Amino acid sequence: MKRKLVIAADHAGFDLKTAIIDHFSDIEWLDLGTHGLQSVDYPDFGAALARSIEAGEAAQGVLVCGSGIGISIAANRNRAVRCAVCSDSTTVRLARQHNDANVVALGARLVGTELAFDIVNVFLNTDFEGGRHEGRVKKLAC
Repeated sequence: MKRKLVIAADHAGFDLKTAIIDHFSDIEWLDLGTHGLQSVDYPDFGAALARSIEAGEAAQGVLVCGSGIGISIAANRNRAVRCAVCSDSTTVRLARQHNDANVVALGARLVGTELAFDIVNVFLNTDFEGGRHEGRVKKLAC
């Protein structure tokens, strides 16, 4: 049984989103779009991914926009999401270990394809440490 993740991007993140889907072919991707390079609004895609996580369609997700910032802000408006913008393997590892991030946001204009693959790989293969971080993460849902 394949692991299932949800993924979404705006037009700036379309090419990187497509590359991630192709590279991680062992993942069952629920692709919420966008499906082309026509200009779209990143909040729509961040919110769609957040609703998908909230509905239980997938436990984790990947978002991509130009910087990763706007789309992450949109996703984090939903209490079911703990989205971290990550630009290297250390930030994503800490986001998973300490913050139990369930969504990673990438900036397509800031990280190259190979680095994005590394970030997603670390995201997929790093567990939440719990322990002293558990109470802190619970406070994030307030």
